[in-house]
Amino acid sequence: MAKSLKQKIYKNQVARFIFSAGSGALVDVLVFRVMHFYVLTSRSYRIFSFPLSNYTLSLTISFFCGVVVNFLITRYLVFSESKSKSSKQFFRFMLVPIVGYFTSLILIEIFIQNVGMAPDIARISTLGSLFFASFFVHKFFSFSLSLKHRRATTADHK
Repeated sequence: MAKSLKQKIYKNQVARFIFSAGSGALVDVLVFRVMHFYVLTSRSYRIFSFPLSNYTLSLTISFFCGVVVNFLITRYLVFSESKSKSSKQFFRFMLVPIVGYFTSLILIEIFIQNVGMAPDIARISTLGSLFFASFFVHKFFSFSLSLKHRRATTADHK
């Protein structure tokens, strides 16, 4: 029974996406925590004459680490049937998280400054709030898999 459950989960694209996004999110949160509490120990930094808070800089680094992990797993495990070029997929894939990044900056600022959340809890909250839309955006935009393509691919395998 456990084996058939694993097979059902593996065959389920949404379950694989949850694994992919979860892996990227885990990397993001862990890198954020390490950067925020152990590496970037000052409250603020100046980068190209711009003042950046510890959590903004930590978010930027952790975010891109998580996105790369998420892309690789999503490309090879979730939407492996996509025939688009890897470079095109990566470019499209990156557009979605970049919008999410700026949304995260706004949300993390609100959660930390206005709500009083701890920075790592605020980061987890921002990740959760942006998760659901990303599956469909990546499926239909990043990896160009329409419902029509899915039906054709299924018919070819039968």
